[in-house]
Amino acid sequence: MSAGAVLTHTLLVVGSALSPPGPEAAGVRYNRYAMSQFGPTQDHNGQDGQRKGYPETRERRSSGPGPSLFSQAGWKIAFLAAAVLLGSAGGFLYWSVTDLPAIKSLEEYSPVQSTLVYSSDGALLAELYLERRTFVPYYKIPGRVKNAFIATEDVRFYSHPGIDFIGILRALYQDVRTRSIAQGGSTITQQLAKMVFLKPERSLKRKIKEAVISIQIEKTYTKDEILGLYLNQAYFGTRAYGIEAAAQTYFGKSSAELTIAEAATLASLPKAPTLYSPFRNPQRSRERRATVLKLMLDANFITRAQYDNAMQEPLPKVPHFRKYEAPYFVEMLRQELEARYDKELYTAGYRIYATLDSRLQKTAEEAVSHGIAAIEKRTKKGVQAALIALDINTGRIRAMVGGSDFWINQFNRATQALRQPGSSFKPFVYLTAIEQGIRANDTVLDAPVSFRGAQPGHPWTPKNYDGKYHGAVTLETALAKSLNVATVRLADKVGVRNIIETARKLGIKSVLQPYLPIALGASDVTLMEMVSAYGVLASGAYTAPHLYDSVLDKDRALLAETKVEASDLISQEESQEMRTLLHAVVEEGTAQRAKELKKTLYGKTGTTNNYTDAWFIGFDDALVVGVWVGRDNHTPIGSRETGARAALPIWIEFMKKAPLQIPSNQNP
Repeated sequence: MSAGAVLTHTLLVVGSALSPPGPEAAGVRYNRYAMSQFGPTQDHNGQDGQRKGYPETRERRSSGPGPSLFSQAGWKIAFLAAAVLLGSAGGFLYWSVTDLPAIKSLEEYSPVQSTLVYSSDGALLAELYLERRTFVPYYKIPGRVKNAFIATEDVRFYSHPGIDFIGILRALYQDVRTRSIAQGGSTITQQLAKMVFLKPERSLKRKIKEAVISIQIEKTYTKDEILGLYLNQAYFGTRAYGIEAAAQTYFGKSSAELTIAEAATLASLPKAPTLYSPFRNPQRSRERRATVLKLMLDANFITRAQYDNAMQEPLPKVPHFRKYEAPYFVEMLRQELEARYDKELYTAGYRIYATLDSRLQKTAEEAVSHGIAAIEKRTKKGVQAALIALDINTGRIRAMVGGSDFWINQFNRATQALRQPGSSFKPFVYLTAIEQGIRANDTVLDAPVSFRGAQPGHPWTPKNYDGKYHGAVTLETALAKSLNVATVRLADKVGVRNIIETARKLGIKSVLQPYLPIALGASDVTLMEMVSAYGVLASGAYTAPHLYDSVLDKDRALLAETKVEASDLISQEESQEMRTLLHAVVEEGTAQRAKELKKTLYGKTGTTNNYTDAWFIGFDDALVVGVWVGRDNHTPIGSRETGARAALPIWIEFMKKAPLQIPSNQNP
């Protein structure tokens, strides 16, 4: 006997047992049964009465173990069995619902949401997530999208109380007809209850909970609110959770822009995301979409013309996984914030407003790409380059390029690569001299000289790039012409340890070797360190480079904010002296090519032995920008690939276009 039959039989027994007996005794009740079978009796006078011989029959029935005895004992047993069954059923129901969750907790329910990173000019740079999800209010989801899901999952959604009894009967009929359990019958409300409150188990207890919770949800929230919660919670495959993330992943657009065909494609996925994936099983996806469109047509959600047009639309072929804009910058930002917020960075729906300007970033990426291409026309392939642009007054990182292609190699050459800076380190020698009272128009001797080398009997003799010497020259000329010998003589005069102290003060944290070759940039540093230090030369104050301005939570409350704090490190007089020296590099020295920009600029080139590294770091009144060029394996870039030839053109292209990307009233 089936469970349904057992329950029906039990209820009948219980109902009979609970019916109140009449005034008749058990035997009389039996005889009325007998009368109903054979009709009324007549006495010898023809009057209605008891059947003749009835007393004998009654006596005979009561003299042995007959129905009268069974009626008394049997009904008691049946009543007891029914009571046990009802008690068990009641106990099971009570046990099933004793630990129901508080439905009101839906108001505090916060699904996992992606964190979005925005540039300072409002462009979306990146989406950080474990589950790709972006919450969208129900009232912003178009009706055509809602109707696709209603037609597919729960066509009587707006008329049932949370449980669709018609749907259950239909599903039961189909299951019986096919002798399988293929039809679900769960409403959208039941699916929401299961997704939010219940574990994915198959049990009678869970189904009872699901039904009770669904009714409670319906009593607490409007239909539109329930539908919105469902659409934001559903899983669509390809790591997309919620309708907005699904629209972005499958079609590269927002849910508000979905067509009828696209909505139908998404509505076909929650049932079996992998089976009906347009990327994995396009034929099944097309068939499933056709089914959804037919359901929409049958429900009068769309017209025949709309149905025909939707059937002709192509399926998406590849997922739209978002690649970071400014990937080297975003990855550095991600690592910094992950150390602070851990997994919440990917699940709490934060909004991060970065310092980077997307327009400047695009200009930087183009300049680096063009520069590498030009160099590789002269040399072999495999050249890398990096660029950083900082706001002089605030330390905000406005652009960052860490290499030729982040998606091939994530090593950030702007912040991680330790390379010798060559002559771009020389300004720290000259600043040390200025701090000791030496001025730009004071002279230093540029003539052959030797110093004690690392090994006895092997002196170190610095030489100029072209092998020529110029005698007594001013500091301005020595730096403009990048005279090595004059610079080493000056370094020997002011003291190596003082030079290291100056570099440390300006923000150089890398290990600096305490020997005279440091004056020519013989210790490894990062591009970020050098650009930040040049920012001090430009303004006289140190402001720590930073990646973001603010972090907001999902409710747009402020979680963190970067406060710019400037520390005065050198006097305005000393800063002006350094500007004089660095301006001479552009006007009459190794960076004269930058004069094509026709504006006041300051900077210094750098080239290491064998043309292994090429540098240019410079600034105007707003930005300090540094460029490095080299190869990851520390082999030469190419013959005569100096800072002026390899790095400076990249810097010039960036600085030429940068002001054009930002309105004059928004200059950084």
